[in-house]
Amino acid sequence: MSSAARPRRDPAPLVACTIARDLQGFDLLIEDMEVTLGEGWGDVTFDDAPGFLTRPDLSALKFVVIAVDAGDEADTARISALIRSAQALGIRVMLIAGQISPTALHHLLRLRPDEFLPYPLPGGALYEAILRLRSSPPAPSDTETDTAAATAATPPPPPDPVPAAGPARPGPRGAADHDGKIISVQGLAGGTGASTLAANLAWELALLGKPAPRVCLMDLDFQYGAVATYLDLPRRDAVLELLTDTAHPDSDALLAAMLPYRDRLQVLTAPSEMLPLDIISPDDLGRILDRARQTFDFVVLDMPKTVVAWTETVLTRAHLCLALMELDLRSAQNVLRLLRALRAEDLPQDRLRFVLNRAPKFTDIAARARIRRMAESLGITLAVQLPDGGPQVTQCNDHGQPLAMDAPRNPLRKDIQKLAKSLFDLTRATGAAQP
Repeated sequence: MSSAARPRRDPAPLVACTIARDLQGFDLLIEDMEVTLGEGWGDVTFDDAPGFLTRPDLSALKFVVIAVDAGDEADTARISALIRSAQALGIRVMLIAGQISPTALHHLLRLRPDEFLPYPLPGGALYEAILRLRSSPPAPSDTETDTAAATAATPPPPPDPVPAAGPARPGPRGAADHDGKIISVQGLAGGTGASTLAANLAWELALLGKPAPRVCLMDLDFQYGAVATYLDLPRRDAVLELLTDTAHPDSDALLAAMLPYRDRLQVLTAPSEMLPLDIISPDDLGRILDRARQTFDFVVLDMPKTVVAWTETVLTRAHLCLALMELDLRSAQNVLRLLRALRAEDLPQDRLRFVLNRAPKFTDIAARARIRRMAESLGITLAVQLPDGGPQVTQCNDHGQPLAMDAPRNPLRKDIQKLAKSLFDLTRATGAAQP
């Protein structure tokens, strides 16, 4: 690999250039660049990039692809300077990051590159990103060579394109004609099964109706979120990008951060790295939730057990808040603490519904009496009582499958199915969600 842009036989105008410490570490990027741009691209190192970008013979250069990994974290300041220099010259910037810490990635994303892709690159992702770059307005420094550059920069169709995954990517809906339901699920103590309920409730909602409603599941536990594990989905760096750049969230950005599950459910997993819960502000989360309501019929939120600054945002926007508890003293104490906190902050309690998980069987007379006494002493109503699903629940979670797929006759699955059906019928009767 040369220290300057690689020469090509019968050189065509360079319309793109990769910038990396060692491009050989990004073999998939090299392959995709060759396929999509042919001879119209070159590569330079971080050391040579400042002088390369100012060369007068690069008037056709339309964008640069900056590739970083864990070995580049010490050079974050220099990479940031390269991004600013390219932007000042009117050159589009595509950032590709693999195995980089959230702190470094957050710093680079704050510079607002025109495109961001995780590495390894998903199939066809580079081709689609280049198309988006080409459709954006021309940079101020472009000259009359734009026409020739556009011809050279237009990539051919990628080989063996991945077939569309069906209805997994719903199109955006406008705020004027759509208002989906937000359902939050929060455990009042550790191990109460909130994530299990959220994942299975979202899946059961996605199975209802003809046509099926548009459902998304959002894991807002940025530290210990388990939704990705329970549905066997990878965690993506695009989630961090969404959380750190929410000034103008649109449906495309929201969907780009999500993953489809079996063509029926869209899932926003927790980030791949443990992040502070205050990485997102209440206003930022509010904008994301508002866009989700405009895009989906049901938005199921898996909340962290910790009460944070944006908990109020969820309480005020959610149509229903399911608070999961068990028949024990710790849950009872936490119910009282939660109610006192809501009253102290004058937050709404009318949307709060207490759910008893691992409820005893109806034949257990003594336990049923304990439930009644606990509800009376706390001054609450247990809206839903879910049975103990037994070892099958843990097995399904470990296998990354909803109960409906691996244990359809499990008693917990049947009750979650009934809960989903009642929510779906209620929204259909009120006309709040139009599938």
